[in-house]
Amino acid sequence: MASSLLTTPSQTLAALNPATARARRSSPAASQVSFSSLRLPSRRALRVRAAVAIEKEVPENEAPPTFLREDGAGAGSGSVRERFEGMIRRVQGEICAALEEADGSGKRFVEDVWSRPGGGGGISRVLQDGNVFEKAGVNVSVVYGVMPPDAYRAAKGTAKNGAADGHKAGPVPFFAAGISSVLHPKNPFAPTLHFNYRYFETDAPQDVPGAPRSWWFGGGTDLTPSYLIEEDVKHFHSVQKQACDKFDPSFYPKFKKWCDDYFYIKHRNERRGLGGIFFDDLNDYDQDMLMNFATECAGSVLPAYIPIIERRKDTPFNEEHKAWQQLRRGRYVEFNLVYDRGTTFGLKTGGRIESILVSLPLTARWEYDHKPEEGTEEWKLLDACINPKEWL
Repeated sequence: MASSLLTTPSQTLAALNPATARARRSSPAASQVSFSSLRLPSRRALRVRAAVAIEKEVPENEAPPTFLREDGAGAGSGSVRERFEGMIRRVQGEICAALEEADGSGKRFVEDVWSRPGGGGGISRVLQDGNVFEKAGVNVSVVYGVMPPDAYRAAKGTAKNGAADGHKAGPVPFFAAGISSVLHPKNPFAPTLHFNYRYFETDAPQDVPGAPRSWWFGGGTDLTPSYLIEEDVKHFHSVQKQACDKFDPSFYPKFKKWCDDYFYIKHRNERRGLGGIFFDDLNDYDQDMLMNFATECAGSVLPAYIPIIERRKDTPFNEEHKAWQQLRRGRYVEFNLVYDRGTTFGLKTGGRIESILVSLPLTARWEYDHKPEEGTEEWKLLDACINPKEWL
């Protein structure tokens, strides 16, 4: 069944011939600098030292049926690991297909498959400069092995010098699988969407330095518009509430507040957007129930977002609207690089940098001391980011 999850039309980056690759790099639409093409003077050899050896990903021509191994990583066992991988790969295919249809440009997601020598791999898919989406990324990864103690602290959201939860610092055997996506539309009236759902395990033997044996689920879906359109925000939150209510009526209010608190840009005293749901380190319920909950949440992404995109993708806008969108994207960049736990964890574990930073928009803006005039549509959005509201 896993082989049928990757039927979305795509191009495999590893399969591009050199001429095509050169054309892509030289295209005016490409707004990213390829630092691998830069050459340092030979007399200035650059040496980088790292406390922990970092495994580099290996490009692959195609995705395997599973990134798990039968020697203990869960393949063929019906485990939560196996079920979670199947879910995220299915959802990736469904969302990419729906986004391609909504974009209407005929463009397809470019696919990049990679493996990790220590165990696992991932599939990164990106659609760039379409009719509707300036940049849309939908990534899945299934990785396992051993991570350094500071990466474990990043995963657990603690900056202690010792290991989290009072355990000795030491290398931590781990398993992590997840799907992560950020969608940046061109139209300033069409909101950015982020979602991420993940499953994590640590498995250090008893009395061995490192983390205790544990598991947890995390994730969420949140909306980041440049303009406050209540119809859209209420629709988005109602779909999140419906998904939560199927499992526990306390989930939506709890996870909605958690989302407001998590996506907080402390140095700006404002939220990144208008929220949604967010949870992490969730393991105080039945594991199968939480597996089903994560599946339901991932399945709610399209019904929450596609109707909004269809309503707003062709809304007329001017240069002032676009400039405000660029400023709000600057806030997005600030949060992701300064506060986001997923970004921190990826960087500390030597993750694939293109996949980690795919969440960043193609373009953003930082204008000195910009303050929207009170009462304007821009001010209304900013006020809602500073003072979170109950939308339902």
